[in-house]
Amino acid sequence: MATEQELTAFLKGVEKRAFKRSVYHVRNEESALDIVQDSMMKLVEHYGHKPADELPMLFQRILSNTTLDWFRRLKTRNALFSNLGDFEGLSDDSDFELLENLDGRDESTQVESAETSIQRAQTLREIEAEVQELPPRQREAFLMRYWEELDVAETAAAMGCSEGSVKTHCSRAVQALNKALRAKGIKL
Repeated sequence: MATEQELTAFLKGVEKRAFKRSVYHVRNEESALDIVQDSMMKLVEHYGHKPADELPMLFQRILSNTTLDWFRRLKTRNALFSNLGDFEGLSDDSDFELLENLDGRDESTQVESAETSIQRAQTLREIEAEVQELPPRQREAFLMRYWEELDVAETAAAMGCSEGSVKTHCSRAVQALNKALRAKGIKL
């Protein structure tokens, strides 16, 4: 059974990545905050008694299900209301960065020119835009495997699909990203 300190430490450690993942899915920061908060509450209410090593997988599954629920509610609202202006995605003035954690990982050994820094920032924005254009299941599998660093089995369990489906989604996502980025002159 996870102690209160272990549960608190887990939630603090996962909140930023969970928020970023949710923003990629729903493309709305306020909704992403709600989804993450709801997911954390569900974890504490229903699974707080579980061992600490089970919390990451449980939380990933809860976050995925809460995101799917959000999309279902949005679909229902869209069917009921003719004015959809209240349900738009992220605005263009968002300063959210896909790979901000990769910026200057080891600043002591890395000195770069302003031009290199600007080029890297532009490349990261292009990558972020292409990740957001992936179909939802491909984006989810890609982010879980390569952002959250879950293995295939963990990703399959969190997504509620087979390991083969995860591999297919990831492969297609990588191919789509590779093709789109090469078309823009970005070679990874």
